[in-house]
Amino acid sequence: MSDIEKVKQLREATGAGFKDCNLAVKESAGDLDKAVEILRVKGISKASKKMSREAKEGVIATSGDENKISVIEVNCETDFVAKNDDFISFVKELSELNNKNNSDFDKLNKSNMSNGKSVQENLVSLIAKMGEKITVGKTKTFNQSGAKNFNYLHTIVKDNLSKLSVIVSLETTDKSDSIKSFGKQLSMHIAASSPLALSSDLIDKDVLQKEQDLVMEELKNSGKAEEIVQKISLGKMNKFKEDNALLTQAWVMEPKKKVQDVVKDLNIPSLKINDFYRIKIGE
Repeated sequence: MSDIEKVKQLREATGAGFKDCNLAVKESAGDLDKAVEILRVKGISKASKKMSREAKEGVIATSGDENKISVIEVNCETDFVAKNDDFISFVKELSELNNKNNSDFDKLNKSNMSNGKSVQENLVSLIAKMGEKITVGKTKTFNQSGAKNFNYLHTIVKDNLSKLSVIVSLETTDKSDSIKSFGKQLSMHIAASSPLALSSDLIDKDVLQKEQDLVMEELKNSGKAEEIVQKISLGKMNKFKEDNALLTQAWVMEPKKKVQDVVKDLNIPSLKINDFYRIKIGE
């Protein structure tokens, strides 16, 4: 086999550019296995240089079913790469592996993909091929016994890939269309209303403190008496908690009701919202 044929074969196998493949073939004295390893090492070098750049584009992949469901965020630098076939294929396979590994990042990184190489090795190769910083971001899996999972994808890129994804876990044994409809609608509500927690007592204390500081800063030069300021502050904080806790949010399909009222009106024994997870590219 001539060197030019080896370069062509190396390009097809690795996706690397002609110049890099040509140099690797020469450096390895025509040994293709060694040439692949040389490119892999160079790919790591290229990847490390790109990691200082920002990656705010990408996709959210959702995999699973009503018994077990997962989401995983994969970021890149441009929307062009986010729609690239190689990027999409990588993310789709990664998503299935993530669901299998219950969003355990260490296990996921070490898992082998269909080409026999690890996730980490494939990620490095993809970075070298795409020429952009690509990172795996947030992940989440719901796999609770006795629960049913639902999801909603917004701004779909392709199939199970989107710019925003919501997964919801409901504790119920009900199999009616009513529960399926509620699960889908609740997922859509969460996508639109972006609650911070299931209930007000679960909202992060740092978030509450930051909001409290903003409220007091707003009121400190109001000229009102301290007692009045404290009452206004309390009212504002209670409203903030109500608006940002899922159960007390106004139901987007019928704003006069709260989410907890809709759950009660369904009159399904033992129905309970276990958990939810909302993830959006760039947030």
